[in-house]
Formats: sequence, structure tokens, C-alpha cells
Amino acid sequence: MKISFEGKNVLITGGSRGIGAACVKIFAESGANTAFTYARYEKAAMALLESLSDFNVKAYRADFLYENEIIDCAKSVVADFGDIDILVNNAGVRTYGEIESMSLTTWEETIKINLTGSFLTTKFFVSSMKKKRYGKIIFVSSTAGQRVEAYHSHYAATKGAMISFAKSLASELGEYNINVNCVAPGWVYTDMNNEVFNDKNFVEKIIDGIPLKRIAAADDVAAPILFLASDYARHITGEVLNINGGSVLCG
Repeated sequence: MKISFEGKNVLITGGSRGIGAACVKIFAESGANTAFTYARYEKAAMALLESLSDFNVKAYRADFLYENEIIDCAKSVVADFGDIDILVNNAGVRTYGEIESMSLTTWEETIKINLTGSFLTTKFFVSSMKKKRYGKIIFVSSTAGQRVEAYHSHYAATKGAMISFAKSLASELGEYNINVNCVAPGWVYTDMNNEVFNDKNFVEKIIDGIPLKRIAAADDVAAPILFLASDYARHITGEVLNINGGSVLCG
């Protein structure tokens, strides 16, 4: 049975490329009124809009380093679509960072974009969800938030904190019929990982460590997000759905 989101309003942050773009596509094709944000990749955002011209999709530029841009963007989304029913907190960055050489700027920018940005969008939209007694909030975390990741401690720290944040919100918001969950992807073929995937030997090593013997495509993550946003997952909250082909088996 096809999942339908007719009449539902969805916001996907960081939606111009990768997992975010796959989410925009699958929600739009499932009938949702779909808004998404982008920061730097305007060309990709416009190309995505063009490819979905038959659907109700709109893009909004917002740099998640800045609170005022996030809030202004959120207000514009509400003005155009009305209250948001489903929020997918996907906007994020992942950079290399050896602890001895990592700058405070790099550390703080990663926290602001990955974690504080999700806090601000969630804070903005949760009031209307509580009033309607309906809402779905999904955070795109990472296996790095569960098993940690050397030379990416700043990234792993934000993703681990995101999981704790989501679980806390699930407990806080459950009485308002708001479901809060995470997905935790492993390696995914996205632009964010292009540089590391240029090393074919490294790719082979990754695949060897995955029981299903393949690296995920972006839509392998988008489909489980769609499920968590649907009423099929109405009794699931505070959970972390691992999407890694069995490479990291967390209890």
C-alpha cells in the first residue's frame, strides 16, 4: 500500500542534495506540500525544484549558522504553507577534524549547524504541533553518534547529542501526540562523501564491513524517514532506526 501524505505540510532542512533531496522527492511524490531549505547549493536546489515542477514544492535559503535566518525562513514557510505537520531535521555538515589541530571555529560551526539548527527549527514548529495534537519530528543522526568516529569528533558529538535530544523530546511531547524519532545512516553515496569515496580501496574496505555488501543510496534513507512520518509508525517514538546494512548493530 502506498503511503499518502495528501494534505500534510512537510519541511525538510538541508534539502538540496543527498539524503535531504531524496526526502524532498519522496514526500512530494507521496502528495505532501513540501518545503525545503538550502544554504549554499542554490543551483542544486533550483534543479530539484525543476524536476518536481508537477508537485507543490518550494525552496528557502537559510544559513543554519545564524538564528535570524532560521527563524525568518520558518516564518516564510508558515506564511506559504501553513502549520508544519512533519519536520525532518537533516541540515548538517561533516568535516575532518584532528583534535590537536581543530579550531574553535570549526567546532562551534559544526555544533551550530548540526545541533543548534535542529533545536531552533524544532522549537519554532512544536508549538503549533502541540495545539493540533499532531506532529512528526525526525532527526537525521548518524552511526557516528553511536559508535563514535576518529578525526570527526565534532561531528560525532553533534550526532550523539541529537539522539539524546530526540529521545528527551519524545518523552516530553508524547502526550501531545507528537512522535519524535531518529534515523542513523551509515555510509551513504552522497556529495558529502564524494571525496572519501574517490579512494576505491577505502570503498572496498567499507563494503567488506557491511553484511549486506553495499553502500546505501540516499533513497535507502529517505524511505525509512517517510515510514517514520507516516501513521504506520504512530506507536513508535524515541527510537533510533539504524540504516547501515548491518555494519553497526546497536541494541
